[in-house]
Amino acid sequence: MTKEKSQPAQFDVVAEKIQSMLETMSFGSITIIVQDGKVIQLEKNEKVRIK
Repeated sequence: MTKEKSQPAQFDVVAEKIQSMLETMSFGSITIIVQDGKVIQLEKNEKVRIK
């Protein structure tokens, strides 16, 4: 598989993972780690606010 064909597939997977992370959190951040132009890791840091 060529590099051009694998990147859109990777983008779809990353977008789905980010959407899933966003749906399960109210406050916090998502960090995208990139190496050599490719997403290698997603980090979710969720904040819990006590009222």
